[in-house]
Amino acid sequence: MCLRAEATRLNAVSPSLPSPTKEEEEEEKLGSLAMENGSSSSSSVPSTPLLKDELDIVIPTIRNLDFLEMWRPFFQPYHLIIVQDGDPSKIIRVPDGFDYELYNRNDINRILGSKASCISFKDSACRCFGFMISKKKYIFTIDDDCFVAKDPSGKEINALEQHIKNLLAPSTPFFFNTLYDPYREGADFVRGYPFSLREGVPTAVSHGLWLNIPDYDAPTQLVKPLERNTRYVDAVLTVPKGTLFPMCGMNLAFDREVIGPAMYFGLMGDGQPIGRYDDMWAGWCMKVICDHLGLGVKTGLPYIWHSKASNPFVNLKKEYKGIYWQEELIPFFQTVTLPKECTTVQKCYLELSKQVKAKLRKVDDYFNKLADAMVTWIEAWDELNPSVNAGTAAAGKPNGAAK
Repeated sequence: MCLRAEATRLNAVSPSLPSPTKEEEEEEKLGSLAMENGSSSSSSVPSTPLLKDELDIVIPTIRNLDFLEMWRPFFQPYHLIIVQDGDPSKIIRVPDGFDYELYNRNDINRILGSKASCISFKDSACRCFGFMISKKKYIFTIDDDCFVAKDPSGKEINALEQHIKNLLAPSTPFFFNTLYDPYREGADFVRGYPFSLREGVPTAVSHGLWLNIPDYDAPTQLVKPLERNTRYVDAVLTVPKGTLFPMCGMNLAFDREVIGPAMYFGLMGDGQPIGRYDDMWAGWCMKVICDHLGLGVKTGLPYIWHSKASNPFVNLKKEYKGIYWQEELIPFFQTVTLPKECTTVQKCYLELSKQVKAKLRKVDDYFNKLADAMVTWIEAWDELNPSVNAGTAAAGKPNGAAK
């Protein structure tokens, strides 16, 4: 695609840049603080990075990506897809030495045409364009205020490597193992675990966690403004079948060929009545589809260091409708069923869009619009990925050896 060459060319040019804004100066201070708390050149990095040619790192941003310096030992071997939100005329600085392509709103409009309406503007939900434009099997997505964390021994955590390990090992959604992930070194299936289920199922999604700033909603932020997460739990769990969970998009990896079309972060931000529910919506839809197709979702390790708490008053303005609506949305997802004819992710997602329109429009007319956007998303996905038929061959087959 010529746009990729154009994006590289645009970012290779070094125009005269304006003086940094106050926000940029604050970000630079955060980056310096993170470097003091973490990164060093002695980090343990595999000599041959796992899935080097099979994984893209997707980063949504409105600012310079100085945070990549801390991640350089872990990210530099991989290809980055940067989705620039906000003003497309703003120059985004990317540190030297990274292989990347950058897309702004003008690029999204040019590539998708009328279907660009399904990609959110002025919201990190725009990251899902990167999922769509990628041609790799796996995706890791991270926010630009997330830095390298350390485990209790003081060792830097290679979050990407742990996500890959999670994805390459099977999941166990049908029966809970009390030693958590039985495929991790030093663990196994406990006494009483059915042998017929020990083969596991393919893992579609790996959901990581955060040290320092927790992923709280605005009301919780307001009543616990100084609370920080210092608890490191060395565990990976499979989310059981039939159980929903609040998926956070800031430290997330998935098998794009298996579940990619379901990873739509909805309509959020500019012109929409709701924000900060983009990853929640994607997580609910994805989990229903994974349960239907016999796929697994893991949560737990790896941790990242979440550096910056967003403004709770701004967040409350974005979230307040979602806080009310989720009391009806969650029961919908807990009870929704997909017919057996839905044998691919795309078929599942289109069926889900019909049920969203039929059953959630009474909540607010926004869900009519969202249901239409879900259809547009699948149409755009299939146009850009005509050879990918996600969710068929993978369903019900293990992607790793059982013990």
